[in-house]
Amino acid sequence: MQRIRLRYTKRGRLRFTSHRDFQRAFERALRRAEVPMAYSAGFTPHPKVSYANAAPTGTGSEAEYLEIALTTARDPEKLRALLDESLPTGLDIVDAVEARTSGLADRLTASVWELRLDGVEPAEAERAVAAFNAAEAVEVQRMTKNGVRTFDARPAVVQLETQSETADRPTDQPCAILRLVVRHVTPAVRPDDVLSGLRAVADLAPPVPAAVTRLAQGLFDEETSTVTDPLAPDREAATAPTEAETAAAATAPA
Repeated sequence: MQRIRLRYTKRGRLRFTSHRDFQRAFERALRRAEVPMAYSAGFTPHPKVSYANAAPTGTGSEAEYLEIALTTARDPEKLRALLDESLPTGLDIVDAVEARTSGLADRLTASVWELRLDGVEPAEAERAVAAFNAAEAVEVQRMTKNGVRTFDARPAVVQLETQSETADRPTDQPCAILRLVVRHVTPAVRPDDVLSGLRAVADLAPPVPAAVTRLAQGLFDEETSTVTDPLAPDREAATAPTEAETAAAATAPA
């Protein structure tokens, strides 16, 4: 059985698709592309697809991950292209590797987010960010199926800063851009929780909903303060010599 790990995106209007919507679209794409899927046992077999840490509905993403199991080996890049053609534009398969290591979900420990706040002056956002970063605790509330839950959003935030505007925009339309790096903890701290925290500590209230996009997710590197590519270990394992190759090289005549 071969396992393939895929990175996909949610762009444009398709950021409003729920995780269940994507599951249905992806399973249809598997059938269209005639992927030799492995199936679970039991009375209701289903394709062996493992999803990892899906982004909330309404947020865009450049870094969503899943893993599929195949009964017949396929070239990862050719499989990526076939699946990408079978999905609607906006749900794009952008990377594929053969799984050669364990624990993909364990390598998704932090995310990098971009928050675009239309109608907010950058200076106003900068003051709010400074207040958030200076706070020892930032209590926010979230509605759950069991009622309102209150928790501290501050410990999960590794980095929160304002970014310079890069896109051309009308001069009379202010826009603040925030870059957020957050650890995946329990309870999960989402971008909307951080926005609630900015409202709590600095009364920052954008006039329109923020446009939120996940730029990356993976292991957080403490030394460089970056989020690393979770598929890199599989690529490195693919290029590393096998034990047999190493032994042959050691015994080969000079």
